[in-house]
Amino acid sequence: MSHILRKHRAAALVGAAIVLGAAALPFAVSSSSPALAAAAETGGILASGGSFASIVDADKPAVVTITTTMKATSASADNSPMDEQFRRFFEEQGIPLPHQAPQQQSQHAMALGSGFIISPDGVIVTNNHVIDNAIDIKVTLDDGTELPAKLLGADAKSDLAVLKVQAAHQLPTIAWGDSDKLKLGDQILAIGNPFGIGTTVTAGIVSARGRDLHSGPYDDFIQIDAPINHGNSGGPLVDRDGNVVGINTAIYSPNGGSVGVGFAIPSDEARTIVAKLQKDGSIDHGYLGVQIQPVTQDVADAVGLGKAEGALVAAVTGGTPAAHAGIKTGDIVTAVGSESVKTPKDLSRLVADLSPGAKETLTVWRDGKTVDLNVTVGGNDDGQKQAAAESSDDQGQAAGQPSLGIGLADLTPDIREQLNLPRSVAGAVVANVNPDKSAAAAGIQPGDVIVSVNDKPVHDARDVKTAVADAGKSGRKSVLLLIERGGNKTFVAVPFTAA
Repeated sequence: MSHILRKHRAAALVGAAIVLGAAALPFAVSSSSPALAAAAETGGILASGGSFASIVDADKPAVVTITTTMKATSASADNSPMDEQFRRFFEEQGIPLPHQAPQQQSQHAMALGSGFIISPDGVIVTNNHVIDNAIDIKVTLDDGTELPAKLLGADAKSDLAVLKVQAAHQLPTIAWGDSDKLKLGDQILAIGNPFGIGTTVTAGIVSARGRDLHSGPYDDFIQIDAPINHGNSGGPLVDRDGNVVGINTAIYSPNGGSVGVGFAIPSDEARTIVAKLQKDGSIDHGYLGVQIQPVTQDVADAVGLGKAEGALVAAVTGGTPAAHAGIKTGDIVTAVGSESVKTPKDLSRLVADLSPGAKETLTVWRDGKTVDLNVTVGGNDDGQKQAAAESSDDQGQAAGQPSLGIGLADLTPDIREQLNLPRSVAGAVVANVNPDKSAAAAGIQPGDVIVSVNDKPVHDARDVKTAVADAGKSGRKSVLLLIERGGNKTFVAVPFTAA
């Protein structure tokens, strides 16, 4: 059983020990707490006089169990590509993940998940990873009826899927809610089939909003402390009105069970995607062809931008929509159409939401002024990455002159050979770094190659020194450098310090 973030796939049921802990119980309103008592009087705490029973009675009939048969792969059926992305995220945060023993392969693997009915004619919403690679899908209704399911559509990037079953009668449904209204501390219920033991209801609160787990352009997870486990994936997260405000998707667990750190896809995001999947069966996300990174205050100071907002373009792939539109390395994207871009994640999502072939205006900050560019969005079905906030070990570096704390050298043939640099790369190599200066604090390392300063290409060490000096004379608080390291390019803003 995995010790990391899981989407609760059913392969974990094979040989897994099921540990049943204490059930989550609704707390009573204490007369010694005026705030809680007042909230209870206005319906702000628990439904129906301290019980969730009315909500469960209404919603539970619409929650289903999904069992799939899938082709076995070299990796465990319990580990999806999304699992790997979550694993990397937690490793980046310094959270140790215990070793997972390999599982034996078989010809077929079984997977278990949950879902909920949104239409009386049998339309069901679940997670994509619950049915990914499935060759057979079965749905078990709350009354025990087992029905074969047809896949209407799925989208790996949002981890959503839509199924359809044919029943002899109209099926109970559950309504969408408004996830945007959720606040930290709001009570929620999670309904699903953990470990295959049967439909289970757990209670908790909204622990955090907007969690980015680096799994794709739609990362905006609701974090909850309601216990969810293997098998809960795809089940509904409901609010005090009994409406779906999220889709339970993942947990972080050092021991394979719930430790009160779960994640759900917001309903306001899911609802739109589900509608598209119902209609078209798939979603072709928009694609630009850029690498982007956050705009720090130092970057904003270096380019004269009033606020540290937007998405800084670190690289533009040749022949892509971004290149055809005239987007340049060093541009800071501040808007897509009428929608403002405050973070790289904003750009990632806005672009992903556009349809291939759509024409849109990108607003960028370039050379101290705003520029509008017309772009025709490309498609993402060829495996290219859409605009995404990509972090790298290079972020936060710098280079320049003695006041920045580095020594520079020209790119000689010997240095090019040592660094494996093509002749097309021009600039200056960082020969040494003063550990007490700003360049070291920014992460600059010997061997880094500076290819531009404040968006202006440089050809040798003299060019770099001159450009940095000019930036200092102009009153800028920092200098923006484009660094090449190991074949990757990234922007780094370095504050000026006294020589």
